[in-house]
Amino acid sequence: MSLHINGIAASSGIAIAKAFRLENPELNITKKQISDVDAEISRLDNAIQISNTELEKIRDHANAELGEDKAAIFSAHILVLNDPELVNPVKDKIKSENVNAEYAMNEVASMFVQMFESMDNEYMKERAADIRDVTKRVMAHILGVTISNPANITDEVIIIAEDLTPSDTAQLNRKYALGFTTDIGGRTSHSAIMARSLEIPAVVGTKEVTSKIENGVMVIVDGLDGQVIVDPSEEELAEYKAKKEKFELQKQEWAKLKNEPTVTKDGHHVELVANIGTPNDVEGVINNGGEGVGLYRTEFLYMGRDNFPTEEEQFESYKTVLESMGEKPVVVRTLDIGGDKELSYLHLPKEMNPFLGYRAIRLCLDQKEIFRTQLRALLRASIYGNLKIMFPMIATLDEFRAAKAVLIEEKEKLVAENVKVSETIEIGMMVEIPASAVLADVFAKEVDFFSIGTNDLIQYTMAADRMNEQVSYLYQPYNPSILRLVKMVIDAANKEGKWAGMCGEMAGDALAIPLLVGLGLHEFSMSATSILPARSQMAKLSKADMEKLAEKALSMSTAEEVVKLVNEI
Repeated sequence: MSLHINGIAASSGIAIAKAFRLENPELNITKKQISDVDAEISRLDNAIQISNTELEKIRDHANAELGEDKAAIFSAHILVLNDPELVNPVKDKIKSENVNAEYAMNEVASMFVQMFESMDNEYMKERAADIRDVTKRVMAHILGVTISNPANITDEVIIIAEDLTPSDTAQLNRKYALGFTTDIGGRTSHSAIMARSLEIPAVVGTKEVTSKIENGVMVIVDGLDGQVIVDPSEEELAEYKAKKEKFELQKQEWAKLKNEPTVTKDGHHVELVANIGTPNDVEGVINNGGEGVGLYRTEFLYMGRDNFPTEEEQFESYKTVLESMGEKPVVVRTLDIGGDKELSYLHLPKEMNPFLGYRAIRLCLDQKEIFRTQLRALLRASIYGNLKIMFPMIATLDEFRAAKAVLIEEKEKLVAENVKVSETIEIGMMVEIPASAVLADVFAKEVDFFSIGTNDLIQYTMAADRMNEQVSYLYQPYNPSILRLVKMVIDAANKEGKWAGMCGEMAGDALAIPLLVGLGLHEFSMSATSILPARSQMAKLSKADMEKLAEKALSMSTAEEVVKLVNEI
């Protein structure tokens, strides 16, 4: 009899194949007293060197297969591997306690992992996973143990694992690894993001696949509904083969809409654009019929390295994206770093609550040289396309004015140096803080556009960290309070003849789209792979009907009532 296991749908599609358990060997680490300290340090150095070479190969493979932003994860791993703050305490422990290298490494690594995991912050918890991944590799090489290499899989399989490390996922060959399922992880974990880039179905966070699935048994991974079916019956196999075929046909239908405008049933046009992290992501935007870039997250330029990117490096990245998109709009968000997103070379103070701390525009207005370098690069690149610039994390009108003033200063300097700068750059802001949504009518007089960042807006409005399982039930995109804030922003923009977009997860959510069309959102920015399904959905909606739907939703009391209302249509 088949077994059904529920998890989190992390990457769309259906995969059917035999199970392949990806198990890295247990590292048997015991404490030993040693007499030759130099020989032990040499064992450590040798293992680090081998690990370094492997990680460089994985990084190059990831760069070719997945793009620059995914490869940056391994640049970060190489930095961790060579970080004196990790390596020196290990050597000190070997010297002071006369202990073996693998024991010393395990003790130091465990301390760091525990420290990062105890932080109430998803980004920092992911750093713990990185340290675990890197140090496990080193310890395996000290012990002479072979690490599983997913690149060696040569049959069509579904990967079963407790978790997939970034290095595991980056080495998957999509020809053979048809899908995967894990015990732990969420939609925002490295493995889930990479699965979506590879376009292979994935179900994560099942809690029990490794304890319930044996090697070689037939498995179905349903990345549409978050289900794993173990040892399916003939009827279930037939049902899921049909579901897989239907999904593939659906994708072909969506593909026909690639060069079509995004228009509702009653002729109302909206813009469907994409969120990107690096110039490599532009190909996905074009292939999926994106009408522009609604969010270019520039922080990837700063991550996975040990110093700030130069003005020239930034200029080349921005120019590449603008040229690739031609006349289509490209909205670039200025540096959104700090607090929860750390840079090793930017020594920031430790904070009790980094989400409410020294980050984004607050950091840029305080450390203006970092900000000025980025703005100069953007202004120089502006003549190569249709650039729009937006500032993140704006809470007060004074912040927006101060950021805009720095931009104008840099523009005037460039013009004085006879450097060409576009005269048509729109300057806007992210609406992520309830204060700026409530005051949108005032902001609308001074900005050229708004982009609503719902991921943060929801958690700030509900006072609930969306990564904290204890309060995740409060992460409610359809709560009438959130819908009212969104309406405030759109109405304020309309009144002043400006436009309002959205670049949070909500913009690509099939359940939210009817409400957002009804509320009059002008621009929807989402992951590139969501664009064609969203375009198909909007073609079936009437704007006039959705306005009535949104009006009803705004008067409701709970998120559940709103969901029920939308599902009825």
